[in-house]
Amino acid sequence: MTRVELRDIEIFLTLAEELHFGRTAEKLYISAPRVSQSIAQQEKRIGAPLFERTSRKVTLTPLGVQLRDDLEAGYRRILKGVEDARNTAHHGPETLTFGVMGPMWQDLAPMTAVFRSRFPQVDFRLREIRIDDPFTPIRNGDIDVALLWLPVEEPDLHVGPTAFTEPIVLMVGPAHELAGRASVSLEELAAYDILPSGLPVPDYWEAAVFPTARRVTESDAPTPTREEVLWSITNDSESVAFACGQGLKYYDRGTAVYIPIDETPTLSWGMVHRTGQIGRWARELVGIATELGPIDLEFEFDPGRLHRLHLAG
Repeated sequence: MTRVELRDIEIFLTLAEELHFGRTAEKLYISAPRVSQSIAQQEKRIGAPLFERTSRKVTLTPLGVQLRDDLEAGYRRILKGVEDARNTAHHGPETLTFGVMGPMWQDLAPMTAVFRSRFPQVDFRLREIRIDDPFTPIRNGDIDVALLWLPVEEPDLHVGPTAFTEPIVLMVGPAHELAGRASVSLEELAAYDILPSGLPVPDYWEAAVFPTARRVTESDAPTPTREEVLWSITNDSESVAFACGQGLKYYDRGTAVYIPIDETPTLSWGMVHRTGQIGRWARELVGIATELGPIDLEFEFDPGRLHRLHLAG
């Protein structure tokens, strides 16, 4: 009997979805050679190719399509069985683990308060999600539902209601020529080189915080970290970057100038859980988020300088 590891099945199904070895490796936090090795071993066991590979694209063979369809349902049942066992080990269905990045759980107090009042018997737990590894805790069942930066373009994860939105603003140093402005337009910003966020996030998250065409000075130097971006902003009279409301609320150090953007671009955060796998209490929390609607974060500005941030309403 041919023995196939569950991890190899996961690699095959992910590649069948992504049709790209690099993205598959990134999603599963393994190397691209590991993906290639696993697929080669599976094709050797089966005795026929599962994928057609060219220099430009990867496609499933008819046999690969058949195997994908046969494996998917069984794989999901295995994951569900593991999830059910984990729920039993953690006191059964009376537990809900909610994943949140950093201090943003404070802004969700209206939502979590409603849940606690309706279901006081549920052990409601919070788990912090690392920004450099946002999806693994959801996939492996360590958390039931998470609040994540949108969009989430992961085929095995389902995006529910938007929990809140936050404004995107321009960040410059005190000596920058825009520092005294009450606002700027995206058209004006097309003339400036804009630094990246400096955060270790997926490319599509990076794109989400750039409401205009990104223009960054080309360099052989590695991509800067967030601290290096902040240092450049505060010490360089030419550097500009975008910033979000949550970062300003919790991490502003008083060394940069924040300027509203005329077009008022925003970044949204939504409730995310595994596709087709959601327990009763996670479903209740998602329902409350839908019921309450998104919380809008509003700013009040002095000309060119943020002085107060508050929750709308």
